[in-house]
Amino acid sequence: QVQLVESGGGLVQSGGSLRLSCTASGLVVDYYSIGWFRQAPGKEREGVSCISGSDGTTQYGDSVKGRFTISIEHSKNTAYLQMNNLKPEDTGIYYCASLFTPVLRANLVHHWGHGTQVTVSS
Repeated sequence: QVQLVESGGGLVQSGGSLRLSCTASGLVVDYYSIGWFRQAPGKEREGVSCISGSDGTTQYGDSVKGRFTISIEHSKNTAYLQMNNLKPEDTGIYYCASLFTPVLRANLVHHWGHGTQVTVSS
């Protein structure tokens, strides 16, 4: 059974940083891509970033380029999302997801995590 467990969310002031973690069980990240999506209240879920577990190829949403960095620690079967210079519009529930290819499309997601809340105050 595949499980993706997120952690690291919380409340931070504008300009601050957070690091989200996504630990996978039931799959080996080397053979998948791992993505982060987020959903703000009243808005559709949007792709934030994804990374290929096999070759490290990354993709970022336009709104987070230059501020967020995605990475994988293969020995821990864990993906990370380092978020710097956070803005109030980054507020939302952040979901980890496994994909077969590093493409930020929710309809390509294989499994979803349950999400972690990120709140950025102004």
